[in-house]
Amino acid sequence: MSSDAAADRSRHRPARHPQPGNRVPLSVYVLGLAVFALGTSEFMLSGLLPPIAEDMDVSIPRAGLLISAFAVGMVVGAPLLAVATLRLPRRTTLITLITVFGVGQVAGALAPNYAVLFASRVVSALACAGFWAVGAAVAVAMVPVTARARALAIMIGGLSIANVLGVPAGAFLGEHFGWRSAFWAVAVASAIALAGVAALVPAIPLPAERPRLGAEARIYHEPQVWLSIAVVALAAGGVFCAFSYLAPLLTDVAGLDDGWVPTVLALFGVGALIGTAVGGRIADAHLFGVLLTGITASTVLLVALALLASYAVAAVLLSFLLGVSCFYTAPALNARMFNVAGAAPTLAGATTTAAFNLGNTGGPWLGGTVIDAGFGFTSTAWAGGALTATAIGITALSLRMHRRTGPSRIVEMGTNSAKVPTSK
Repeated sequence: MSSDAAADRSRHRPARHPQPGNRVPLSVYVLGLAVFALGTSEFMLSGLLPPIAEDMDVSIPRAGLLISAFAVGMVVGAPLLAVATLRLPRRTTLITLITVFGVGQVAGALAPNYAVLFASRVVSALACAGFWAVGAAVAVAMVPVTARARALAIMIGGLSIANVLGVPAGAFLGEHFGWRSAFWAVAVASAIALAGVAALVPAIPLPAERPRLGAEARIYHEPQVWLSIAVVALAAGGVFCAFSYLAPLLTDVAGLDDGWVPTVLALFGVGALIGTAVGGRIADAHLFGVLLTGITASTVLLVALALLASYAVAAVLLSFLLGVSCFYTAPALNARMFNVAGAAPTLAGATTTAAFNLGNTGGPWLGGTVIDAGFGFTSTAWAGGALTATAIGITALSLRMHRRTGPSRIVEMGTNSAKVPTSK
């Protein structure tokens, strides 16, 4: 099937089974490419704030609000766009959202003033959040249950590569060709992703019964859903509480030169890529094992960073390992939400996206709070460790409930959802 109209006409036909051997189709990798563009845009401003502030004639803290605007847009946009597009064809929705995102990048590149640039970031964040939510639901639908974490790991891998390649490339372009060139580069990457989605992501057969918001929203009556939200937000928030202030910790505490900061950030990204690949391979068979070991490792590493930050070698090594442990759990965190909210895959994806960005927003806020209180840059690692330690406890509670009650009734409600073709 090559169109959403054809999918709609064939919604009562049995769908083809996923590819044998739990192979992940090429279309999932296309979604990962799109996430690379999304992730690059989300994080690249951290290396572009000084030239943006100078060009727009604003202070650096005010320029920094562009980062906060994107994060808040992700938190709000994920559930908002999930609800708004609930009854729309999935493939058409993905094409529309990546197009809007690309237009947002062009608007940012052409922005004549700060207000227009700010608005472009909000629009881009909303489209980004919607694409994450819908894209994750599509990726999960295109593979068997036993390959969910692997499919999600590929999407998350796009974000990891954005940290390793996209963000440094954006900083390089900004330094040599002006900050607007970085926005143009992401716009080009978005256009390539758009072409890939249009050509390779299959039309999604609609279920016999159209989704209803009231029915899908029942996932929020499930305690395991709220436990999953808490674990995602705390696990992400704990790591990013420290990571957001890694640069001053490296220079002021570890005594490294400023030139080391991009290298260490890239090492974190390499660790994230490794962690995503390993976690995605293991999580389908040992989901709770990955969650408990990964979040525990992050807690230990954060405590070690707080104790050993004054030693440069230790600070660099721990930054790399923190990238590994943080993203090692990411596929499992995503897959767990789909497991407990299988009857509402789009809202499940949106909820996970919002939870991650809640952590990515709340963690840095907590880090800034303890620094402003006079506890120093190492206090961010202590505060982050407290958050991840709490996540361990909630994960253990979720596991106990899972063993006692078995699979969620909401998951069982979703087992009759239509499968989708894995190729055109």
